[in-house]
This record gives sequence, structure tokens and C-alpha cells, in this order.
Amino acid sequence: MSAGNLIRKYAAESLTVTRLVRSRQHPPESAAKKLERLYDKSPLLKSRIGPAIDVIHNVSHLRQKREAARSSGKKVALVPTMGALHDGHLALVRAAARHAHEVYVSIYVNPTQFGVNEDLDNYPKTWHQDLIKLQRLNNFMEGKRQFIGKVTTIFNPTTNVMYPSLPPTSEIQGSGSFVNITPLANVLEGAARPVFFRGVATVVLKLLNLVQPDEVVFGQKDIQQVLVIKRMIEDFHINTQLFVSPTEREHDGLAMSSRNVYLGHRRRRIANVIYKAMQASEMAWIKGKRDRRELLGPALGVAESIQNTQRALPPSERAGFEVDYMSLADPVTLEEIQSVDEERGAILSAAVIMQPIEEPQIGENLGLGRGLTPVRLIDNRIYGQHKVFPYRDSRRSFKLSPDIRASMNPLISSTVRHVLTGSEFYRTAAL
Repeated sequence: MSAGNLIRKYAAESLTVTRLVRSRQHPPESAAKKLERLYDKSPLLKSRIGPAIDVIHNVSHLRQKREAARSSGKKVALVPTMGALHDGHLALVRAAARHAHEVYVSIYVNPTQFGVNEDLDNYPKTWHQDLIKLQRLNNFMEGKRQFIGKVTTIFNPTTNVMYPSLPPTSEIQGSGSFVNITPLANVLEGAARPVFFRGVATVVLKLLNLVQPDEVVFGQKDIQQVLVIKRMIEDFHINTQLFVSPTEREHDGLAMSSRNVYLGHRRRRIANVIYKAMQASEMAWIKGKRDRRELLGPALGVAESIQNTQRALPPSERAGFEVDYMSLADPVTLEEIQSVDEERGAILSAAVIMQPIEEPQIGENLGLGRGLTPVRLIDNRIYGQHKVFPYRDSRRSFKLSPDIRASMNPLISSTVRHVLTGSEFYRTAAL
């Protein structure tokens, strides 16, 4: 076949695949695989989706790439992920690309942060969809003045690369080279998942050592994880600056998470219970309440009301859940507090466990895992003027002038400022 005919063939196939990919938020894996195969062969496809992102699996290649960026004076930001990318992850990448010339995204499902009886084997893996989402994001950022960089590298190591000496273990007293950041890692999520933060701190330290980024970006949804990593960076004198991007949410307020794919239709309908509970607490804060009972009481009341409503339904309709914790804690130590000092601030956080579906119905959308997997959902709010960590928002921010703020009702002022900034950092009484 002549070169011209080959180009026409690949162009036709590329156009079909590209239309399919662009028409769906989550393209079929078969289409993603075909798109990936066609990429190196089709000039038309290259012109449509842009230059390929460098996918690296080994340490030596990664260090060579990083040294080249350093030699050319380019700023590098790292966005650590476990794949199954959603809009929350993409917001982290956009935030990183605003200030870094090269964004490295790690995609690695880290086994050491899963407990012995947790869902490591069932964790969603969407490699080909992830590649396309990152490439499409690069296309979106191309030529826009607010972005100085783009995704240039995906680091996708194997477990043998990340843990070269011993097979990783999930036992509490298991052998291995681990990083423990205590007592921060022992409370809240750490109390329920004893090895979780040990695994997180260990793998993030490895990534920071391998990439040596100028910046690393995490999301506020995992606020305890952020505080653990922040403490680790400080205590180990790591030459990387940590930034945090506000929580990305679904239309009903549910914090975006890779685990949301487990929910299915029935559990998804009430999965925003934490968001509703925290809204009630936030209203109390805006009204001037600062006592622990005054802030947690409304939140717990909302959760209990939704829980009672579900319990009254027949098993074929209800979605059960349990509140694991509702915390009002110091923004640095995570110790529980009785009242909030506005200058010191506080973190309101909660975890809910969505229970398995009791009586699945024929044809019911049960989500990944067929409704058998308990789903842990977390969320948080920051109260007060204390800057827990530097923010890096993926969106433009607009601040109200002091004279306009002073003329507005406090409740309206808080709401408008949230809408204008899109950043939960500003959803406090510090207006």
C-alpha cells in the first residue's frame, strides 16, 4: 500500500475513533486502546490530539527526563495519583500547569496503603482512559495564557520499581522500609485504617525523591493526608513546596473520588450526606457559633435524619450508611477542640461508610463491585483565618472589594464569595 493510501486509511480510522472519544466523557476502553495504537501511525490523529505524553516506567529514564528539565531551567510540578482519573485529578493538573513548565503525573496503585482486608484488588484501573483524559487536558490548556505548562510525563512504575528490596506488606507490624508520621497518622482516618498513612507517606517520599519536583499538588478532600505530607516535607527537609487545590464536587456537592464508581444508583442518591451535614455546620459558623456542640450538633442532626429516613424504607429500596466520625480539630495537630479560636482556625472533617446493598434488584445499577463493597466517603471544611497550607486553585479567582463586602449581609457575602472564587479556602467567616 502506498504512503498516501496508508495516510488516508489511518486518517479515516483516526477520525472515527476521535469522534467516539470526544462524544463520551468516559470513552470505551476498546476505543482508547485503538486510539493509542493509531497514534504513532496517523499524522492526522497527531494533529488532532497533539504531541504524545512521555510514559516512563523506570527510574533511570525518569531521572534523565528530570535532569533535562533542570538543565533547561524548567520548573517541574508533581501530581501523585493512583489512576482512575476524574475531574478532581484534572483540576490538580490544571493548578500545577499554571505555575510549572512541566507537570509530571504519577499513576501507581500503592499496595502499602491498603490494609490486609481492604479492596486493593478491586481498586478501579482505567489506564487507557487516563491517558486520553490527560492528553485532552493538554489540548485544552494549549495556548491559554493562564497555563505556562502542560503534562509532559506520566510516571507509571511497577511495584518492583517502587519497592525494590522486599515485597510490600500490609500488616501493621510487617517488614519493610516505611515512613511513619505520628501522631498525625494515628487519628481519624488513621484510627480506622492503621497502615494507610504509613503507606501514603512512604510512597510519596519515594516519588519526591525520584522526581525531585519544585512543587507537589494535592487535593483538599484528603486533608489529613495533606497534613501528613506537609509534616513529612518539613521534618525531612525536602526541597519541594506543597500546594493544595480545593475540593472538586459533583452537582449535588459530593466530593469527587475514584471510589465513587462503587456507589451505584441507590447509594449515590444519598452519598452527599456529608456535604449536607457540613452545610448545616457551616450555617452555624456563619451565624457566629464557635462551640464544638454548636458546630457538630447540626451536622450530626442532618446525618441522623437522613439515616432514619433510609432505615424506614424496605431493604429493596434503602441505602444504609454509618457515620464513622465527625471531627472538629486543630488545623495543625488534628487534636479535638472544644471551641474554635478564629485566628487559630479549625478543621471540620467527617467519614461515612456506605453499606453494601441489602436486596439488589434485577437490572439495578449497583456500581463497580455489584453493590457488595462498602464505600468510605470523606469530606472537610476549614474554619477561621488560619492558613493551613498554601492554595493553588485551577480556576481564576475574583475577590470582592472591602467596601462591597462591608455593605453585604454576612451570609450573602460568604455565598457570593464562594461562587466567585470557586475555592473552599474562602468559605469561612474571614470575609
